[in-house]
Amino acid sequence: MDRVSKRRWKLALTALGTLVFTVLALNFRSPEKRVVQGVPHHHGVTDPPFEREMGTLMGPAILGGNRITALQNGDEIFPAMLSAIAGAQRSICFETYIYWSGRVGRDFTQALAERARAGVRVHVLLDWAGSGRIDDSTIDQLTGAGVQVERYHPLHWYTLARLNNRTHRKLLVVDGTVGFTGGVGIADDWQGHAQDPAHWRDMHFKVEGPTVADMQAAFQDNWLKTVGTVLNGEAYFPALHPVGTERAHLFVSSPSGGGESMRLMYLLSIAAARRSIDIHASYFIPDTLMSEALIAAKRRGVTIRVLLPDKHLDSDVVRVASKHAWGPLLKEGVEIHLYEPTMMHVKMLNFDGRLVSVGSTNFDMRSFELNDEASLNIYDDDFARRMTEMFVQDLARSTPFTYPMWLQRPWTQRVLEKIVRPLRSQL
Repeated sequence: MDRVSKRRWKLALTALGTLVFTVLALNFRSPEKRVVQGVPHHHGVTDPPFEREMGTLMGPAILGGNRITALQNGDEIFPAMLSAIAGAQRSICFETYIYWSGRVGRDFTQALAERARAGVRVHVLLDWAGSGRIDDSTIDQLTGAGVQVERYHPLHWYTLARLNNRTHRKLLVVDGTVGFTGGVGIADDWQGHAQDPAHWRDMHFKVEGPTVADMQAAFQDNWLKTVGTVLNGEAYFPALHPVGTERAHLFVSSPSGGGESMRLMYLLSIAAARRSIDIHASYFIPDTLMSEALIAAKRRGVTIRVLLPDKHLDSDVVRVASKHAWGPLLKEGVEIHLYEPTMMHVKMLNFDGRLVSVGSTNFDMRSFELNDEASLNIYDDDFARRMTEMFVQDLARSTPFTYPMWLQRPWTQRVLEKIVRPLRSQL
């Protein structure tokens, strides 16, 4: 190879390396504006100023008149969702991270396709990465029946800079009158009733009442980004009347707008807690600011219980990264319990037995900074009491992890923690 050719190859490799580095840098970056300091404790979760802040600073107003039903595990969740789909008369809007081929996937595909053939407007938005295990034949069956299927941030040369931004939202809205959100994906792992390691523990929530409009707007947010068309009219936004007594609102976050809203909501709620914080977290990787907020709450006398998956966690890397953060919390008296029977995928926070936050958001930096998420906040003493009872039931199937146990973890564990620490935001 002559000198000119070598120079051309060198320039080409340099250009390629620069491109790869730039793409990685764009995907690893955090939002331009971040919460950089903790939130002081000014008032409690039950005080009117707290709800005013949550209803204005965080987004949609808190609306009364809702009926919210907690559904446990696949045996309750999937029949309820499929029944709502089967009863659709005008529209179905469905956004999810995981949609895999299998028995559950077939059930949903058949139900959605049947409604589309009946003339219902069916819109399905799948995350490109999360739906990677869906067969082409499933997509063909949906589109052949008239379902409009779109992928969120599919792999193209012009989407490389945002490839790391996934929609992790889990939203199903039927006729604009009933909605579902929570932690469940459309896959066989969620079947059953968490009876063994092959069947995951999770919760989903059925919403009826005025807050369903928030859920429809959340779906519209990403549908507009992906398709460029607006879904409006009575088929999507009918008049919604009170059907229950629970007060709630749903808000969204995305790196392209409102990327820090989830982190801020968590910080505001932790800062307002006076008695108790119960955390169901399938993935728990708090950053320094979040750990400091929990420690400050503990020093105020707040009882904090964190329930995490044990050996059945579906990511070894997440387990390593999570455990590194436990030490300072445990030292201050924060309780950590490990759920034994199966993978625990529940995402729920309960503050002072008054505010319950559920949805797709994990207690980690990826949810706070990189994913599109949706959280449903319910402000109701009775609902919070029922969720506390469910938390205690799961606690009975867990074992405590103590500070001495954390100190005694092997040196290999400590080394791995340091290796994965720079990657926390990606996990």
